[in-house]
Formats: sequence, structure tokens, C-alpha cells
Amino acid sequence: MSIRRVGLVAPGEMGSAVAAAITAAAVRVVWASHGRGDASRRRAEDAAIDDVGDLGALVAASDMLLSVCPPHAAVEVAGEVAAHGFTGLYLDANAVAPQTARGIAATVTSGGADYVDGGIIGGPPRERGTTRLYLAGARAAEVAALFDAGPLEAPVVGGAAPAASALKMAYAGWTKGSAALLLAVRAMASAEGVEAELLAEWKRSQPALAGRSERAAASAARKGWRWVGEMDEIAVGLGAAGLPDGFHVAAAAVFERVAHLRDTPTTDVAAVTTALLETGEER
Repeated sequence: MSIRRVGLVAPGEMGSAVAAAITAAAVRVVWASHGRGDASRRRAEDAAIDDVGDLGALVAASDMLLSVCPPHAAVEVAGEVAAHGFTGLYLDANAVAPQTARGIAATVTSGGADYVDGGIIGGPPRERGTTRLYLAGARAAEVAALFDAGPLEAPVVGGAAPAASALKMAYAGWTKGSAALLLAVRAMASAEGVEAELLAEWKRSQPALAGRSERAAASAARKGWRWVGEMDEIAVGLGAAGLPDGFHVAAAAVFERVAHLRDTPTTDVAAVTTALLETGEER
């Protein structure tokens, strides 16, 4: 079955950029505006994605569905798509554990759809070489061809379908997990009145950490609400492999404490530190 029309399930910042990176000339990208907000509509318009109305119409119109949503919603989205009788190709490019990916695959294939596993590393693709959509599954090469000429690289990973999700979890387990740890230890130093001394020591022995903590604070304030579920998924993956999962359970708690900063323009370290040191009752 050839892919002529791709349906974007949720046009968030990343999903819209991935859809816009599809460069196959004969492929049209569509979405469903029903129940979506103004920000989603603007992103879809900016990416020249056509509106077909609701999810049922999207399922009926699409040869391939692309799911890029917050990790906590990935299973529910797959269930809704399956309930509408989708029998095309389902690309799940969400940050989920291999175990969750296997469950999503079972859900969509039980209704007759094909499944490709995806894992995105990098920000919304703007220029080639910055972002990769890793793919795994029997039709992964077919999906990769959609991005041949655009800003998004789409390498195919060998092995079973959850391989792309496993790679994403391992990568984000370090990048975002270590960011959470960095923010937490700087907040502890602040609480104990030794933040200036910590920064001075970092300058001497770990000169990259001060700047990294500032970047981590800015990113966590803007996107930490989304990373809570991602840390939970990484914990699931580690636990299933027989490894300690407490690192990322704690990282999820760190990002949960700053989730309310999502719509706040201030993204400096002080604001994030304050949020981390507040208790749930105080907020």
C-alpha cells in the first residue's frame, strides 16, 4: 500500500514540525481540528496541514497516521484510533518505554493496522543534521523515504519494532534525567545557602555545569510538564530491564514541581529553584 495521505493526530510543536518535514511530493498531510485549541490551529496552518474535521474523518482519509503527543496520552490516542477501525500504517513517534510501545503496537495491529515504532532525538526539525526520527518495524524504510529531502533525518534501526523507542529512552534517560539531577542539586545548594560557593567550585572544576544548569532551567520551565510522563516511561524501561528505576521516578518529581511554570515568561534558575523548593501545599 502506498502512502498518499498522512494524518497528524496531534499538531503540537514537534508533531507539526515533523509533518512539515515530509517532502514526498505526492503526499498530502491532514489533521482534525475538532476539540483542538487555537495554538494547534495556528501550528497546522503554518505547516500547511489541511483540516478534515474530526478523528473519524482523519482515520478514514489517511493511509498513515502520525502520533506525536505527550507520553502520558500515547496509549489513549492509539486506542481511539483503533476504535475508529484504522487499517493503514500507524507511526507512533512518542517518548515511551519499549513495553508501552509493544502495547500500542498490539492495540493498533489488532484492528488490522500496520505499526512502525519511532523515537525522536532533537528539537523540532528546522535544518538537516539537528533532529533524527529513528524508525523500527517492517515498514520503517517506507516511512523513512517520506523524509528523504527535508530537514528531518529518519534512520532505520535494526531489530524488533520497539528498538526506536528503546533508543529514545536510553538517550533521554541521560540528557533529561541528568538535567533534573543538576537542577535538584543546585536547588539544594540554594536552600543551604551555598549556591555561590557551588558555582565558584563548578567554575574551577566543572566549568560547563553552570551554563548547563541555566539551560536546563529554561527548558524545564517551558517543557517540564511534558517530561514528567517521559521520565515515568524511562523508569518503566529501566525496571523491565532489571535496573534501578528510582533515578527517573525522582526526575519525574523534579519536573512535576516546575510544571506550573509552563505559561510563565520567567525561566531563570532562581524561578525554577523556588518552584523546586516549594511544597505541594504551598503551591
